[in-house]
Formats: sequence, C-alpha cells, structure tokens
Amino acid sequence: MFRMNRLVTIIYLVVGFIVAADRNYLENLDQLKRLASAALAVLLWPLLLLGINLRID
Repeated sequence: MFRMNRLVTIIYLVVGFIVAADRNYLENLDQLKRLASAALAVLLWPLLLLGINLRID
C-alpha cells in the first residue's frame, strides 16, 4: 500500500511539473514571487487545467 501511495504522489508531481512548464510557470525563477507561483502551479495543477491563474503578482 505504501508503494502505491508513493507512486501516485510521484505521478501527481510529474504531471504537475509538465502542466506548470506548459503554462510557463517554470521560466525565470529569479524572484521569490515567481518561485512561489511555480510551486503552487506544480502542487495545484488541476486548477491550471480549469483556467485559474496562480501567479503571484
């Protein structure tokens, strides 16, 4: 069971990185705001698919 949870978590994060990269959240991570936006995008990627903007201005 523990392996299954780990696998699901890894898949979730990989998909999050792919979606965040596709939406340009992983570019120019030179400021804390952009880094926080990228972290939110990776963790909350289903919201990106719904069109919600997670950028911190």
